[in-house]
Amino acid sequence: MASGRRPNFLVIVADDLGFSDIGPFGGEINTPNLDKLAKDSILFTDFHAAAACSPSRAMIMTGTDHHIAGLGNLIEWTNISGQNDPNGTMSTAVQRGMPGYEGYLNERVVALPELLRDAGYHTFMSGKWHLGLTPERSPKARGFQRSFAHLPACSNHYAYEPQLEGADKIPDFMTMSYIALHSEDGEYIRKLPDGWYSSDGYGDKMLRYLKDWMECGEDDDDRPFFAYLPFTAPHWPLQAPQEYIKKYRGVYDEGPEALRQKRLQRLKDLGMVPKDVEPHPVIADEVKAWEELSDEERANSCRAMECFAGMVEAIDANVGKITKYLEDVGELDNTFICFLSDNGAEGAAYEAYPIVQSNMLQHLQKYYNNHIDNLGNGDSFIWYGPRWAQAATAPSRLYKAYTTEGGVRVPYMMKPPAAFRGGIQGGSVTHQFATVMDLAPTILDMAGVAHPAPTYQGREIVAMRGKSMVPYLAQQAETIHEKNFIQGWETCGRAACRRGDWKIVFIPKPKGPERWQLYNLARDPGEVHDLAEQEPARLKELLKLWDLYVLETGVVPLSPDLGNWMAAMEEQMPENAWIEYEYWKDGARDDPARFTKAIPRFQRRVSAI
Repeated sequence: MASGRRPNFLVIVADDLGFSDIGPFGGEINTPNLDKLAKDSILFTDFHAAAACSPSRAMIMTGTDHHIAGLGNLIEWTNISGQNDPNGTMSTAVQRGMPGYEGYLNERVVALPELLRDAGYHTFMSGKWHLGLTPERSPKARGFQRSFAHLPACSNHYAYEPQLEGADKIPDFMTMSYIALHSEDGEYIRKLPDGWYSSDGYGDKMLRYLKDWMECGEDDDDRPFFAYLPFTAPHWPLQAPQEYIKKYRGVYDEGPEALRQKRLQRLKDLGMVPKDVEPHPVIADEVKAWEELSDEERANSCRAMECFAGMVEAIDANVGKITKYLEDVGELDNTFICFLSDNGAEGAAYEAYPIVQSNMLQHLQKYYNNHIDNLGNGDSFIWYGPRWAQAATAPSRLYKAYTTEGGVRVPYMMKPPAAFRGGIQGGSVTHQFATVMDLAPTILDMAGVAHPAPTYQGREIVAMRGKSMVPYLAQQAETIHEKNFIQGWETCGRAACRRGDWKIVFIPKPKGPERWQLYNLARDPGEVHDLAEQEPARLKELLKLWDLYVLETGVVPLSPDLGNWMAAMEEQMPENAWIEYEYWKDGARDDPARFTKAIPRFQRRVSAI
């Protein structure tokens, strides 16, 4: 390997993976390849994403806040108000058509692969995009020279689609969660390969891209790559090859609370949480307690967790395909590799949602086989609920879609390339605060590429909000962010703002009190003890910082408590009318142009709060 060569980059993202699911972070799931990678990596305990998937992916791709980049909310949640509301009453209408809520990477940002491509990097991705459904919004349009992209939020991992009878229709909740819509190099794929399983398919395609890169670059000594491998697993529906699922028979028979206690102890043993940490109590009033379940219900619940574990092991196997190949061809040492989840574990009890109760459960009974012996196969459709999720997010509060630590604190490990390893030891644990917005600045710094803000290709763009980790790795800085850093979060009306160790949180009912709460994370990482009444001055100070965050990033609040709230306009009221390509409709995949439409756009100007 030539000295001074620019490093390669491999960014691996799991979908809805909990903090303690994998071996390096205390999990019992078999992840030998991630375990091996962890020995050469730095493991972060205070690393944060957004509270949900496409917002985090927007931040990874741009280094800035998702409300700026076009994914202020999941477009699926903006499009239909009840998609992420346990009460069935929260309206997202006021966000529809607003700047920052386009549902795709907008023109205000430049994407990381665009800059690396321009700098001579080979850029390719395989996996979940979720940053636009049309060719104009595809990975190809945002800098990936090769891409095999899952375009929507989620789908059947085996690409199974039920054949509807008579006048039956897909329930509203499922329209955007069962079709495995993909494109390759910007062109829609009408049929996936026979024997398709998502994680295997993405791993195999990434391996093919890497082999093509090696073969075409034999005469070019400086031929670095940027590879993005975002899995759709372990997002529901919980499906995995039975060879993986069967390994976990009996492992979870004691139930989620027993698993939660084991994981907590392991995190303490690893030095990832304080030994005296007070975990937040489990919040799961919408489902039965473990002790109240029948034997059959317990067996099905355990099998769901076994399926989840099988999905995680399948991810690990495909990570191993890639890292082994890089090692075999002598590129591993010169490759930056990071592994993370896009948000906290998914704990929604969808069976309790009005939008699901209306007709989806009946649809599942008719068109899917959720018998215990069939769970995990393509014609099953299950999730695992809030108790298993909180076993994975403990000691933190709640899970995905909430701006509590359980929703935004994620596992992150990073193997620097040899030239940037500095004096930090592989396998070490750091409690440094960092976010997914720090990935793009770090990668550009290592690649020697400057961000072009305020303009790119003749249009105005925003600067990155993240920080490069390179000075920290080189031991030129004690921290990645300044000591009293400020960071905001907002997803679907749940909000938070953090300055240093202090954090305010706003969680609507029924999961929260629907008022601002205050926590000291250094003393109370579980967000158990609300200090709002004891520290009113500090609460007021953080609320001012929250207002500043809203102003800087363009958050459109869903509640008057979250800032400069405004009612929805009449033009924003139609439900299920805000997605450019309605690919789930009959005939849409045969004639995409006929089912693609322009979405109305509005303006909202806030000069002060």
